[in-house]
Order: sequence, then structure tokens, then C-alpha cells
Amino acid sequence: MLPSDLDTLRVFLHVVAATVWVGGQLVLIGLLPTVRTLGEDAPRLVARRFNVLAWSAFVVLVATGIWNLLAVDLGATTTAYHVTLGLKLVVVALSGIGAAVHTGVRAPVALAVGGSLSLLGGLAAVWFGLVLAGA
Repeated sequence: MLPSDLDTLRVFLHVVAATVWVGGQLVLIGLLPTVRTLGEDAPRLVARRFNVLAWSAFVVLVATGIWNLLAVDLGATTTAYHVTLGLKLVVVALSGIGAAVHTGVRAPVALAVGGSLSLLGGLAAVWFGLVLAGA
């Protein structure tokens, strides 16, 4: 068996948290039509419970993201790496802001915009994370 270390743990926690944050949003989108059939309050109740899990995952993502940055000698990386990292940080912020908007509003348009920003930002963050991991 290959050895595991703290770097493996750091990346594992980051990937699992991203799975909950982004994958959970995709699952909720798929389940929403069925959840709506369970009653008028069901989508709100399911979303409220999901928020506990999702925001916990987001906190883990931020913490392990900082840990990831501390593991890289940024002075030894290229300008392209810095640009990609900057883009990832922007889309992570958009994802979090979008989710906060989605959580805190009732207007259908604001719900849609916030949810869309959260999901698209999360997907883009996963993409840029993979690009950075391959650098």
C-alpha cells in the first residue's frame, strides 16, 4: 500500500467538502420537483437542513483551502499559476455570496440568481482546483 500523510488528509478533506458543497447543490436540483410534491413548506425545510451541511462543508473548504495555500511555495510558481489561483478565489467568493443571497431572500428572481451563482461558482472552483493540482 502507498503511504498516506498530512498532505493526503488535507486534499481528502478538501475534496470531500467540495463534494458536499457542489454535489449537494446538484442533488437538490434533481430532487426539487419531488420535494415540491411533499408540501408547500417541504422545499424550505429541506433547504434549511441542507444549509447546515453545506455551510459546514464551505467552512472546511475555506480552512483546507488556506492549508493548501500554505503547502505551496507561491514564490516559486508561475504567473499563470497566480492568475488561475486568483480566478479560483474569485469564483469561490461568488459561490459563497450566491449561496448567502439564495439563503437570505424570498423573491423568486433573487433565489434563482443566488442559487445559480452559487452552483456555477462552485463548479468553476472545482475546475480551477483541478487545474492547479495539475500544475
